[in-house]
Amino acid sequence: MASAMAEKSRRSLAELLTGGAVLCGLAAMLAATVLNEGRKSDSAGYQLNADFAHIDGLDIGSDVRLAGVTVGTVVAETVNPTTYKAHVTFTVRPDIKLTTDTAAIITSDSLLGGKYIALSPGGDDKMLSPGATVTQTQGAISLEQLLSKFIFSVTDTLTRANKSAPDGKAAPGGAPGGADLP
Repeated sequence: MASAMAEKSRRSLAELLTGGAVLCGLAAMLAATVLNEGRKSDSAGYQLNADFAHIDGLDIGSDVRLAGVTVGTVVAETVNPTTYKAHVTFTVRPDIKLTTDTAAIITSDSLLGGKYIALSPGGDDKMLSPGATVTQTQGAISLEQLLSKFIFSVTDTLTRANKSAPDGKAAPGGAPGGADLP
């Protein structure tokens, strides 16, 4: 009986030490994440500007990508009081030289993913200088607006189909006005 108690005590001690080690490891990973959060190099590279109609979901610290590779970050967002457009300042690595006809497009990783700026260089011979403004832009596409348009379109189509059928009822075969479609 004494050896069973000693075995149980050793097992409890081993479980306690293992649990403590796991908690220490998680705490270390959390601390490393918090400490590295602000370390995206905002000053590395040169700054460019762009004006967008909508930047929904784009935040300071969001990526700037070229051909899917991160080449910079968003460092500032303001509203232009004259044009009412979102003015975004972002950095680009110093080894990346962009042409003056480069396009800046706000896109996302997936349907619900975070937003980033995708750069699409053009074919011009002139290069953007630090502090220049990218003039060809496309703002963020709002998922809510797309769904709203789709629902309105479907509702409108069904309403027109029901109005064109006699007595407001849908025609046999599903086609308005009783016409059978092939």
